[in-house]
Amino acid sequence: MLPPRPQPKRYRALSISSEEYARRRRQLMRMAGEDAVLLVAAAPERVRNADANWPYRQDSDLHYLSGFPEPDAVLALLPGRKHGEAVLFCRERDEEHERWHGESIGTDRAVSEHGMDDAFPIDDIDDILPGMIEGRGRVYCHFGREPEFDARLLGWMRRLRQLRGGGVVPKEFVALGHLLHDLRLYKSRGELKLMKTSASIAADAHLAAMHAAIAGRHEYEVEAEILRVMRSRGAVPAFPPIVASGANACVMHYTANRAGLRDGDLLLVDAGAEMDCYASDITRTFPISGRYSREQRALYEVVHAAQLAAIDEVLPGRAFSGAHEAAVRVISEGLCALGLIRSSADEAIAEGSYKRFFPAKTGHWLGLDVHDVGDYRVDGEPRLLEPGMVVTVEPGIYVPPGDLGVAERWRGIGIRIEDDVAITREGNEVLTEGVPKDADEIEKLLQARGRSST
Repeated sequence: MLPPRPQPKRYRALSISSEEYARRRRQLMRMAGEDAVLLVAAAPERVRNADANWPYRQDSDLHYLSGFPEPDAVLALLPGRKHGEAVLFCRERDEEHERWHGESIGTDRAVSEHGMDDAFPIDDIDDILPGMIEGRGRVYCHFGREPEFDARLLGWMRRLRQLRGGGVVPKEFVALGHLLHDLRLYKSRGELKLMKTSASIAADAHLAAMHAAIAGRHEYEVEAEILRVMRSRGAVPAFPPIVASGANACVMHYTANRAGLRDGDLLLVDAGAEMDCYASDITRTFPISGRYSREQRALYEVVHAAQLAAIDEVLPGRAFSGAHEAAVRVISEGLCALGLIRSSADEAIAEGSYKRFFPAKTGHWLGLDVHDVGDYRVDGEPRLLEPGMVVTVEPGIYVPPGDLGVAERWRGIGIRIEDDVAITREGNEVLTEGVPKDADEIEKLLQARGRSST
């Protein structure tokens, strides 16, 4: 066996305690029942080009249950197993592999540091796991997500059937997400602490973006500032940043980030940080010149009012859909008042004509995934918000540059304002308030930027 080494910087101390991971596993096993087995595979490594992989990011469910960061692993939860209920199959330490790729955690540290009851080399899984599955009534897994893992799972079932005398094969395959994703919807104190850290880093990145967004530069230069701040704080981007100037902001998922910045245009920046797999998600829209034009400010004020009204609906006991409904009301009234919609707000809402300029929803769950897991409806009704849930609130107005049905002065303006909001027992907490969003405050910040650069 290879000698132990000092823990490399690559694997920092776990931000979530091993005791919390163990509590999550126990809770999930209680929900599944003693005749079940639960299987969660690590995310596979993804090839970017030739022999270069994309930066590795663990499967969110495996991370939630173990904090284990490596690929080529399978977590098996076996309720009631005498020799230990939480079993991890992972890479064994290998000197030649470590020479090229760095130290592996190995089976010993999977037990001592990650709280597993038992751990085996991943190369032995075909010989060991089928025997652990035998006699169980149900298999909970993400069947259909990764074809390679599905094929191995079916191979284990075939092996059980071929045993002399016939092995007792589970009769049901059950979607694991039905149980696990409801647990993930409620954030613990440790998770909220990580999400606040992620939000703080993202806020600093947005402030840096505002400072860097000067006419004559390019969208990718602003993106570079965002990435610099995130990486300097030990985070990674939670998703490819959107840095959309002018009419590019009317493209909902714009990621080219190649255009030049021009005086008179707005810049929409949608970027979030990820810290130890937990995400933040912030959007701000501001004038490159430092001042909004009359039309830009008029639409901005509508979106800002809509966002504030929506955040007021993010309260325990309120429906998830309430924030969207509040935003739709304010945006419809604003668009009608400005003449972009020629009807009453009630008609715009009833007919859906507001969707011409506001085609998106107002928010989504946030957590280990940017668009986090969890049902938005329960028994056909909008889900009620509860303490521990975290949502984004992101209304917007997007006037396509080719929309000849509105006056030219409005065309090509895209505005979105987004914050992350945690539901608390008393109400809510905006995790991303470190970035100004009031139009006057934004202009003041941008004008100070101009003075500081001279």
